[in-house]
Amino acid sequence: MPVENWIADHLDRLKAFRRDLHQNPELLYDLPRTAGQIAKALREAGVDEVHEGIGKTGVVAVIRGQSTASGRMIGLRSDMDALPIHEATGAEWASKVPGKMHACGHDGHVTMLLGAAIGLAQNRNFDGTAILIFQPAEEGGAGARAMIEDGLFKRFPVNEVYGMHNRPGLPLGHFTIAPGPIMGSVDMIEIEIEGVGGHAALPHTTVDPMPVLAAVIQAAQTVTARNMDPMDSAVVSITTVSGGDAFNVIPQTLRMTGTVRTLREEVRDLIEARLTAIIPAIATAYGATGRLNYTRHYPVTVNHAAETEIAAQIAEKLAGPDRVTRDMPASLGGEDFSFMLNEVPGAMINLGNGDSAGLHHPAYDFNDEAIAWGSSYWCALLRGRLPLNA
Repeated sequence: MPVENWIADHLDRLKAFRRDLHQNPELLYDLPRTAGQIAKALREAGVDEVHEGIGKTGVVAVIRGQSTASGRMIGLRSDMDALPIHEATGAEWASKVPGKMHACGHDGHVTMLLGAAIGLAQNRNFDGTAILIFQPAEEGGAGARAMIEDGLFKRFPVNEVYGMHNRPGLPLGHFTIAPGPIMGSVDMIEIEIEGVGGHAALPHTTVDPMPVLAAVIQAAQTVTARNMDPMDSAVVSITTVSGGDAFNVIPQTLRMTGTVRTLREEVRDLIEARLTAIIPAIATAYGATGRLNYTRHYPVTVNHAAETEIAAQIAEKLAGPDRVTRDMPASLGGEDFSFMLNEVPGAMINLGNGDSAGLHHPAYDFNDEAIAWGSSYWCALLRGRLPLNA
């Protein structure tokens, strides 16, 4: 890709900005430094408006084109929070905050969108308004929902909204996308089994919750194996078990937590209904009590077909047809961009991060060489959707 003058002039600055964010990671909504640095950089870039504190710590930039006669607005979204992981990259710009790191590339996502802000503010050859969304708390905090509930799309009524995520293992300068469900719903389950505690040498005087726990775990796995269509995808994972305090005491109560992931809302409904029925029934069969708290967190992320094709065509013009695929495999990992796609037509594309460690891995790092690709894609997409003198 021939790097345009605007990105070449600012690339070193953008890399330094990304590495500064990487050294100073912040979690969820607690992003005073991150959001502050983004707002400052946006003002320096010459955008028309900077709005802070949307959805607690979200930032939105407004850039008006040479003309706004079309009346159209296009939203471009980046996430900006880090993860509670101890970094193991050994990089010069490694996290300075023990137990926190940018292990998913949100520092790179922010930087690519900031690069686009610079390019769009310098060259406003488009007809309409660019809305650049810097979102908090993607990593489990539903920051997209918080921004929407705080009036994001009422204040900035975008016609379409687009997201982009880096993809380890995909070569640098390559893009991949697909229509339909691309990432799973994310639900949380909490299970409590209550029996009757007592001396471990006298089990007949107790109602031991341990066999109940074992039966519940097996039954939960059977939901996906025997209750749903084998052509559908879903995961039920029990991830924590707690209870008991001594080696010679049968505990009164055991607790489990876990997650449910699906790619269709109908499957989500089925699994919730089956777990709701199965857990109390199994516990009752053992003379115990079983309770389920099922919390729906992130919806399925569904790319809209027309906007997916638009995004792919823009990527092809930028990188070439041989560097863009439209068959990106779906993942049961979650993404709260799903909330935005449930409100406004749009799509999320993946950009190659090259041969790097996987997302959420202590050795992961965003590839700075992807910045020019991502920033250029954002500008090309915006201008493609808001053509001047169309």
